[in-house]
Amino acid sequence: MEIKNTSSAISELVARGRQAMAAFENEDQEKIDDAVTALAWSIYEPGRAKELAEHAVADTGLGNVTSKITKNTRKTFGTLRDLLRVKTTGIIEEIPEKGLVKYGKPVGIVAAICPSTNPAATPVNKAMMALKGGNAVIVAPSPAGYSTTLRTVEHMRAELGRCGAPRDLVQILPSPVSKELTQALMEAVDLVVVTGSQNNVRRAYSSGSVAIGVGAGNVPVIIDKSADLDDAAAKICASKIFDNSTSCSSENSLVVVDDIYEDAIAALQRVGGYRANKQEKAKLVDTLWVDGHLNRHVIAKDADVFATVAGLGEDAKAARFFIVEHDGIGADEPLADEKLSLVLTVYRARDFDDAKDKVRRILEVNGIGHSCGIHTGDMAHAAELAQDLKVVRVMVNQAHTFGNGGSFDNGLNFTLSMGCGTWAGNSISENLNYRNFINITHLVTTIAEDKPSEEDLFGAYWKKFGKTD
Repeated sequence: MEIKNTSSAISELVARGRQAMAAFENEDQEKIDDAVTALAWSIYEPGRAKELAEHAVADTGLGNVTSKITKNTRKTFGTLRDLLRVKTTGIIEEIPEKGLVKYGKPVGIVAAICPSTNPAATPVNKAMMALKGGNAVIVAPSPAGYSTTLRTVEHMRAELGRCGAPRDLVQILPSPVSKELTQALMEAVDLVVVTGSQNNVRRAYSSGSVAIGVGAGNVPVIIDKSADLDDAAAKICASKIFDNSTSCSSENSLVVVDDIYEDAIAALQRVGGYRANKQEKAKLVDTLWVDGHLNRHVIAKDADVFATVAGLGEDAKAARFFIVEHDGIGADEPLADEKLSLVLTVYRARDFDDAKDKVRRILEVNGIGHSCGIHTGDMAHAAELAQDLKVVRVMVNQAHTFGNGGSFDNGLNFTLSMGCGTWAGNSISENLNYRNFINITHLVTTIAEDKPSEEDLFGAYWKKFGKTD
């Protein structure tokens, strides 16, 4: 598409979205929920879940089909569970003692900026949340995953038509997608929701539209001396190898306390970790980074592919992930950063306090605000991490990738977009959810006066400091 046609192309998409919203019965919760369920079924249906997973891997070369099928189904199922349990239109809450009645209303046209790592699951996830608020959504896919996202949008539109909802509630940018086209979309809509590169997040916040961006992941996880080592190793392995570490919630570093260090390494080896020696570590590092940039030929690839490219032996090729022991933490230490690969950096800590400090320093390299984890039998240590570290989520005794974006055995809502608070320059410090896609009108009536005395409010202060200097 030529730049001169950008404005008219975006205007047409937005106009069609507004027409669809006008035709959509977005004050009827049942109709809304039918549309949301239709979107979920568009990717959850087994044949389509497999088709889109295969399409995504073929398109992008990232991840693996089995994991993407799980992502297409598990995330969608969990998100649908969350959305069908809440009311988003009409009266959504009444608080009689405060004289308040709350009404949910749409925010308008939503631009969903989506990454190449999840070209099917993320568009559906965002579209479900957007339509739950009665909105229309325009998807801006990554160019690398365009074909998959286009097919995904086609499935969503077909299911919307099948349930009687306007198909134009979900649209996609025309090909070829460019920065200029995506920027024009962000400037034309009512709400921008960005998952992907931090460059896109910054552009969204400067677009002039209301924007929600999410931060970068670079998850560090502590193995504490009281941890169940075999349980921790099994969960870390399952999480690390899922979709070949494309998730922003994948463990990038482990920090293991000295008392159980060798036992923890042994547990990781039992579940398929390969402990690289000094020479192999150098080969892995030289292969993973080329001219200071992650090597697209090995990121998010199977372990045998990575090992072969790196020139490692047969034992390494048979591994599930690579254990790379390291000491350095800093901006000039790439092993402390996000790796998008089956390389797991392992640090040794003197004790829990040292481990906590190392986690803090790793997050300062990249990933501040996002999350960290701990495997421990001491909840006081977990609480200390939550108290002291600048992260939105602290996962305790969980496979990080499966728990961080919502799980059936924790209380976080399901999402593929994790807000990281002002620490990461984000406007939300929670998992993206339906509340981010509705406006609320407050009906306010009078109640019995609730005005405390001066003594009630200032008394304690006066006793401590007096009324005057």
